[in-house]
Amino acid sequence: MNAATQNLVVSIVAMQLARKIPFDDPQVLTIVRIVYVVTQVVVLGVYYYVSAKIKEKNDQTVLKYVEPANPMSKEPGNLVVTTNRDYDLGEVSKLVRGAYIGIAMMVFLHGYMKYTQPLFIQALMGVKNLYDAKPVAIWVLGKPAEGDLKRPFKAGGGLFGMAGGEPQTDKAAIDEAEKRIGKKEE
Repeated sequence: MNAATQNLVVSIVAMQLARKIPFDDPQVLTIVRIVYVVTQVVVLGVYYYVSAKIKEKNDQTVLKYVEPANPMSKEPGNLVVTTNRDYDLGEVSKLVRGAYIGIAMMVFLHGYMKYTQPLFIQALMGVKNLYDAKPVAIWVLGKPAEGDLKRPFKAGGGLFGMAGGEPQTDKAAIDEAEKRIGKKEE
């Protein structure tokens, strides 16, 4: 089961559980708020810890790949030349940005719209997203960067397993992209 399908299943189960929680009780609501805030602090703390570990290791191994082409454009994908350190920091930055967007949505949904169930659901999803994060698997859980964790990371795919485009790491694709860049510079 891919990550998007797992997220859907977790969300549905969390919604069913949230229906059974008496959010009308101020004590219960306070506990759920505290759990949500603690979860978000832990998630952001782990992401910043991962960032610090990446910077500490400073892996300058060169990473070359061809980005997937935009499906709406006839342009081929761009060649990316970076290091493992910069790539991992970019991936962690995306995770942090996603966490902040989720927090902003919660401020709107709970603070302004007064919805309570999303607090519970997003607390669970925060933990699940932390577990699914590939940089966390490599830098915190100590898994080797191979298979699904090999850089560049493959896209998670859509809800039904349809992935957009995958980064190309084969020598032929990289050589082709380098030739295109050489032609544009002339």
